Amino acid sequence: MSDLSRRELLASAAAAAAAAMAPARLLAATDDWRVDLRAPVAGGNGSMLGVPFEKRDVVRIAIVGTGLRGRSVLNELLAIEGVQITALADVVKDKAERAAAMCTRAGKPAPALFTEGERDFERLVRRDDIDFVYTATPWQWHTPVMRAALKAGKHCGSEVPIAMSVDECWELVELSEQAQRHCLLMENCCYGQSELTVLRMVREGVFGTLLHAEAAYLHDLRAILFENKDEGLWRRAPHTQRNANFYPTHGLGPVAQYLGVHRGDRFDYMVSMSSGEAGLTEWRAAKEPKDSAKWSEKYVAGDMNSSLIRTVQGRTILLQHDVVNPRPYSRLNNLQGSKAIFNDYPPRVYIEGTPGGERWTPLADLKGKYEHPLWAALSDRAKNAGHGGMDFVMAYRLVQCLKQGLAPDFDVYDAVAWSVPFPLSEQSMKKGSAPIKFPDFTRGAWKNATAPQGPSTTATW
Repeated sequence: MSDLSRRELLASAAAAAAAAMAPARLLAATDDWRVDLRAPVAGGNGSMLGVPFEKRDVVRIAIVGTGLRGRSVLNELLAIEGVQITALADVVKDKAERAAAMCTRAGKPAPALFTEGERDFERLVRRDDIDFVYTATPWQWHTPVMRAALKAGKHCGSEVPIAMSVDECWELVELSEQAQRHCLLMENCCYGQSELTVLRMVREGVFGTLLHAEAAYLHDLRAILFENKDEGLWRRAPHTQRNANFYPTHGLGPVAQYLGVHRGDRFDYMVSMSSGEAGLTEWRAAKEPKDSAKWSEKYVAGDMNSSLIRTVQGRTILLQHDVVNPRPYSRLNNLQGSKAIFNDYPPRVYIEGTPGGERWTPLADLKGKYEHPLWAALSDRAKNAGHGGMDFVMAYRLVQCLKQGLAPDFDVYDAVAWSVPFPLSEQSMKKGSAPIKFPDFTRGAWKNATAPQGPSTTATW
């Protein structure tokens, strides 16, 4: 029986049962991992692939969550012409006021503040002076803020990951399509200088046939996780609740750019496994006083999670996550093609036929030939910005798309596909590292989408 006919039968069964209960959105309740059992749902007013923003002279932005990350993003936005920050929300009034003071010091009008409880963002999104809602809250609030913004008819974007379950991913897709408003993952790593250089090389055919990529978030966060402030108040909790890759998007987003995911390819299935746990337990033993409440915690997440993803076109991706052991920072960010290979940390490339034999060439040596137009135009302004400049480039590009009425570089389908390995890795491990199917969030539209994913390499900026 074909996948199509099976899906049609499932859709009919779901319709017959609709009067009794809402259709479940679980990936699989079967041993046949090759079939996505979620029945197709009508896509509201249509796909969001390639949909442009409306043109505007001034971009009015509201920010929900004004802690460390929220204020960092705010700082980048305040440096861009034609941006007005109209509203800010935070459960801590002092943080919202500090962010508002940043606006007035920059010569901007004072934004409205929403600080009356954890759901006051629901009042914020109803304002009529907002073009884009940006959230930089703890993870569990990303989907609720996006949900509220979309229901209020606002374009919106979230820090990573955008969702923590398959259900949340589908909900955001459906709301974005119904509202015809963009719901974006603000993945700054897609705008790194190395990442955009490699993207240009891919598009110019340097790598030949693309075969394999490697992506990761490998970052020693133990000191941050055990702080009694900021991210330490919430980011350790997932390690006590779930065994999964909690943070897939920093590595996976740039790799998806290279491979053209949702533009002629998509993620098909993945398998996942985790090592044992030691990092948090040993750090606590060495650093925490014996009367600390943290001694009651049990860490259930394995330290190193490793997954393999296969795409429909047969490419493979290694995806890893480890934030609780000593190591230099790395997102792996590797790409293998039939004519060249790129390895990051440090960034270097080997192109077949290069004089001198099979030796690495620093990526910086190819900057003159393959530098991306965004970095060529913005490098001076970005050099003192967050995360090596990628934060400013990301913010600038968002504002540019909103002002000029361009389609964003990434859309809701990318946002959920890059985030969904969080729950899928957990599902795979619960099934003994069994293959788990990726939902096709585009409902087949990826097959006909030819527009490049990520910023153009030929446009004038």
